[in-house]
Amino acid sequence: MNPDYTVITHPLIQHKLTFMRNENTTTDNFRRLLREISQMLAYEVTRDLPTEMTTISTPLATIESPVISGKKLCLVSILRAGNGMLDGMLDVLPAARIGHIGLYRDPETLEPVEYYFKMPDDIGARLVIVVDPMLATGNSAIAALHRLKESGAATIKYVCLLASPEGMAALRKAHPDVPVVTAAVDERLNEHGYIVPGLGDAGDRMFGTR
Repeated sequence: MNPDYTVITHPLIQHKLTFMRNENTTTDNFRRLLREISQMLAYEVTRDLPTEMTTISTPLATIESPVISGKKLCLVSILRAGNGMLDGMLDVLPAARIGHIGLYRDPETLEPVEYYFKMPDDIGARLVIVVDPMLATGNSAIAALHRLKESGAATIKYVCLLASPEGMAALRKAHPDVPVVTAAVDERLNEHGYIVPGLGDAGDRMFGTR
């Protein structure tokens, strides 16, 4: 456990992540594994949701039992690869509202360029969980969080599959108030801004575009 971010080392997550890293894993299996890991990460990122007691009747008795209280949820996908995590999150959190941020990385500058932004009107009243498989340079995540805060989001968490030390440091510096949950922090970035050892381009592997 790190004071600035949480790495989930659950054996099931790490087992599935190993198969995602394997270059021989097929597109359909890669997509399925990402969805399954995202379901488990959803449990972790919502671990501290507040609850309140409500009265219900079971077939045998009337009891006080906990239900989730507090802010409602909004899942925000950073397009396009974020949609692979979004599917798994929605399996666990089906009532959450959905937002999308379209960003692509300029291949020369590695800086993010925004092309789409759509959020629920009541974003400020919701706990926002941003999802994107790869935290590489951190530039896209930082830009996405800036836009969300400008749009009124007050409580935000960030969830990724893999992070680089450089990307994690940049994100923590820019947004120290945003908790980060990830399945692994890898060794480094290469000269092209890809995570090493990583798993390649998550979007290409998920959609079969490479």
